[in-house]
Amino acid sequence: MVNYPHWQTVPLRWKDNDVYGHVNNVVHYSLMDTVINTWLIERGGLDIDSGPAIGLCVESRCAYHASVSFPDTLRIGLRVAHLGRSSVRYEIGMYTASETLVAEGHFVHVFVDRESRRPVEVTGKLRESLAELAV
Repeated sequence: MVNYPHWQTVPLRWKDNDVYGHVNNVVHYSLMDTVINTWLIERGGLDIDSGPAIGLCVESRCAYHASVSFPDTLRIGLRVAHLGRSSVRYEIGMYTASETLVAEGHFVHVFVDRESRRPVEVTGKLRESLAELAV
């Protein structure tokens, strides 16, 4: 598998399947967002309820390589491809337990002031945790 500094195992749910019997594309985006935000909250100390800064997704992409369905479990890899002054570009890989690449994508967050929505510098514990993911 590709080099990802962080891995999270995520079980798929019955409701993730669409009428065609596989995980719907919107679920892939939700899983990427979940893995990223779990890292930001648990490791970066991001306070999503009342912190002064929030991360806004300004770009996302997902390329699909294989079908997957409930009750499969995915291993999701996370890395940071670019850490800027106020933005970060994450890269995500989704694999089955047998290491089949299901999907790969990226998200770009711009961190902004909660009130003004103007970009703010990524500093402190948040920057340190994102630097841990840099490849």
